[in-house]
Formats: sequence, C-alpha cells, structure tokens
Amino acid sequence: MKRVFEEFEDESGTVTRYRRHDNGRGLVSLKATAHATAFIESSAYVEPGAEVAANAWIGAGSWIDAGAFVGAGAFIGSNVHIGEGAHIGRGAKVGSYSKVAPLVHVGDGVRVDRDTRVEARDGVAKAA
Repeated sequence: MKRVFEEFEDESGTVTRYRRHDNGRGLVSLKATAHATAFIESSAYVEPGAEVAANAWIGAGSWIDAGAFVGAGAFIGSNVHIGEGAHIGRGAKVGSYSKVAPLVHVGDGVRVDRDTRVEARDGVAKAA
C-alpha cells in the first residue's frame, strides 16, 4: 500500500509533512507520535514533536501544537488549541473551544470546561 503525505507551508516558508492517522484520519506530523489506539478526527492536526498517547481522543478542528503531550485516555473536544509544550494528563478532559496556553500542565483527570482559556500564572494552570 502506498503511503500518502500532505504538506503545508506556513507564512515563514517552513514546510511540514503530515500523514493521515489510521484511527480517525487526522493529520499527524511525520515528526510527531500518535499511538495507534488514539482517535484523531479528520480535521485535527498534531504538530512536530507532539505526542498523543494510547486511547486519547482528539476532536474535530483541534490543534495539538509542537512539543505538546496528550496523555493516555485524555479527551480533547472540538476546536481546541493545546499550546506548544503543554502537557495534558492521563484521563483529563478539555472541553470544546478551549485554549490551553503554551507550557501549561493540566493534571491527570482534570476537567476543563468548554470555551475556557487555561493560562499559566506563577507556574500553576488556572482558568482565565
């Protein structure tokens, strides 16, 4: 079977290559890791250096930014942005239309309500 890749060029001219994930058909950078049991919806993106663990669920239109981590069994709703280098713990739930700032750590099992901005203040994740 022939592998098909998709390429996107950003405004700075950097080209990133993606492959379609077998479970959900979402776009996963060739430099990212997504477990085979993770579900990545077809309009979701996983950027270079990011990791999506086993049984995680990434919703439509969501964007897992570079170097971010989504833990096992975590749920990311639709149209969510997980910032660069952010860490979403095992079994955490991030509601649709939420934004998690870069480098924020959302703990295991934590629930983030829909349409919430999670910012880092004094090294602790807080809802904005």
